[in-house]
Amino acid sequence: MSIRVKIDSVPSAMRPRIWQNELASLGLRAIVGRAGDADGAIALCSSLSGTQLAHVSGRLESLAAEIGTIENRFIALSVVGGGGHLIDREGDRAISSTEMLVLTLDPNWRIEWESDVDVILFSIPRSRIEARLGRSRLECPFLLGDTPIVDALRAMFQSFAMRIDEIDQVQLTVGEGALLDLIVSAMLSVSKAGSGPMTGVQAAHFRRIAAAIESRLSDPTLCVADIAKQERLSTRYIQRLFERRNQSFSDYVRHSRLERSRADLIDSNHADESIAEIARRWGFPDQAHFSRSFNRAFGTTPKAVRHQFKNPFSHQIHRGTLPKRLSRVESKAQGEATETAERQVRPCDIEAVEHAYLPANAETVHWGYLSEAIPPVLYISPGARVTVETLTQHAGDDAERMIQGDPGAESVFAWTQDFKAINRRGAGPLEATVFGRGAGEGFGVHICTGPIFVAGAEPGDFLEVEILDVRPRPCKNPAYAGKAFASNVSAWWGYQYQDLLDRVGKHETITIYEIDLAQPSHARPLYSYEWTPQTDPFGVRHETIDYPGIVVDAKTVRPVRDVLRGVRIPARPSFGFMAVAPREQDPVDSIPPSQFGGNLDNWRAGRGARVYLPVAVSGALLSLGDGHFAQGDGEVNGTGLECSLTGDICIRLHKAGSGMPTFLRGLHAPLIETETHWIVQAFSYQNYLRELGKYAQSEVYKRSTIDLALRNAFRQTRRFLMDAFDLAEDEALSVMSLASDFGVTQVADGNLGVHASIPKALFSERGAAIGNR
Repeated sequence: MSIRVKIDSVPSAMRPRIWQNELASLGLRAIVGRAGDADGAIALCSSLSGTQLAHVSGRLESLAAEIGTIENRFIALSVVGGGGHLIDREGDRAISSTEMLVLTLDPNWRIEWESDVDVILFSIPRSRIEARLGRSRLECPFLLGDTPIVDALRAMFQSFAMRIDEIDQVQLTVGEGALLDLIVSAMLSVSKAGSGPMTGVQAAHFRRIAAAIESRLSDPTLCVADIAKQERLSTRYIQRLFERRNQSFSDYVRHSRLERSRADLIDSNHADESIAEIARRWGFPDQAHFSRSFNRAFGTTPKAVRHQFKNPFSHQIHRGTLPKRLSRVESKAQGEATETAERQVRPCDIEAVEHAYLPANAETVHWGYLSEAIPPVLYISPGARVTVETLTQHAGDDAERMIQGDPGAESVFAWTQDFKAINRRGAGPLEATVFGRGAGEGFGVHICTGPIFVAGAEPGDFLEVEILDVRPRPCKNPAYAGKAFASNVSAWWGYQYQDLLDRVGKHETITIYEIDLAQPSHARPLYSYEWTPQTDPFGVRHETIDYPGIVVDAKTVRPVRDVLRGVRIPARPSFGFMAVAPREQDPVDSIPPSQFGGNLDNWRAGRGARVYLPVAVSGALLSLGDGHFAQGDGEVNGTGLECSLTGDICIRLHKAGSGMPTFLRGLHAPLIETETHWIVQAFSYQNYLRELGKYAQSEVYKRSTIDLALRNAFRQTRRFLMDAFDLAEDEALSVMSLASDFGVTQVADGNLGVHASIPKALFSERGAAIGNR
């Protein structure tokens, strides 16, 4: 079986050494930056004949050959995600996602990465490649072109990498012959275009290509294949046109983007925009990578070019003002929808207001997904207090009690034959082409209030969200004054669904609970009913609860009034969903939790708790939702006691560097702090978007297990104890076994969760080892 080492699960001081040790086995070395930033994973599998397959993901600044280790080898490298520059004797060539290279282990090349790395490596004894090449002698580094053979090779690489945890020596040995044949065939099939001046036709084609590139510079994923498809030219033909200019397509695009960025930086009309905003507009999603590219191209930094720039915000409105979000427009007749959202105002004097109020309505929520592209609805400075309203996606289970008379809820759930207030519900396709359930397909279900832009937050920082108070949203229907209501659903995604006792047929049961706001210490069951097929306003029939926001027609169900007689559910109000925007993929399903937080479903994230989330994008872009009035560890039937909640939170920012609290250094996962405990949160896959690759958002549902989650909880807790309290590994293991409680957080969210609760009292005599605030 392969060996997978998760770099971010080891103490931060050890990470550079672990990286080097693992890469050295492939004959490679890397620069990984600061120890605390050196997160990632490497999975390695070897065949019986000495070939090696590796999947490397994480933050590397550069990659080169480790001379003197395994020089007599070739490395075939497939870039799955990220990009950078290959620097060799021929100069500096841009490489991007989907690129494939063949390298030898010599000192004549290196790769400088400009974004997080996701690569698949196949290390092969040199003799095995040369035997297949025969008399052909192709110099490396060798960039493979865009041919059917290369497409087949890329697909085979990705297939092996996706299953690398399951591959053993024998299986790799059987498959390596096919890989070798494809690699050699790909090398032989690519020939370089001749140099020389362009013909008139070629020059005209190039002008078309340049204009097409100009119109799409803001697209960070722009590649030569996109332009080829748009202009109806072959990819290889376009590459040859650039080769005649002694330039690559990627170099041309990067230079054009940098020129546009530099022009905006010195233009006073853009003085109110941050450097990160300008970089994103021209296709650079990460400011740090943009700065490195800018410096390499112009010999100076973006800040130096705009040295007079002091405040990235304009001064037109008061903090807390909500930017107007344009309404979502839908055309049912054409079966498609368009959503337009525009940031029409900018944050202003962010120190002027200490408390902002963020209501929940159709203008301030997004449904079922996360995305860096969602315009912020609130701008704050660190230290601000915000009152945030959230709505439960289960309000339609009893619309009379949880929607009717409530303007905010009514605006969000509004859906008629001709109008749907919030169309996209989930991270699936807007056209609903997979299952036909509706826009977004329900791949993600939570109504998320936000995002909230936190001034100064940048990748590498940590956001601290202190929950000062959290309370149920009062029912606005006059018939139920003084009450609040919540729903618990024994759903098809719950742990019980394949293990029911009372009948052969599968069924889902909804139980509605009532909360007396005069005594909100508990909820009492009101009635229950079985889900019956519901037809939404667009005529789609839903046999199960498979699309969020379906308002149940009360006339189609049979309520059972006498349920759970004498039972009261104690209050544990918490936000099940609390997330910053991820950067690995876009958009992202709201259901599986991950490094960015999300659907944690840990009831300890309630009043008095602090939740720490690693920032991945500028501004952090915090969203909250999935209110639970109560929940037990496990969430075994699929949901908590789903309730619209309002919370008072205080948002703080911990900047990367020496000033960051010790307990946050080296952390790449959500952390919960209560008055008495540290709660280390782990999942089957800590960062599933990166670990599982291109198809992560579907693979995570298939591959998650409690065993994997417990293993990650063990590793993350060991790392936390060693980093935060300066324990040796054996000391940490003793504390974990004797005084830490490991529990199942949830088995309902795709990426299964296990947490470890560590009593603070253990370290009461150890002083301020964790760096108190």
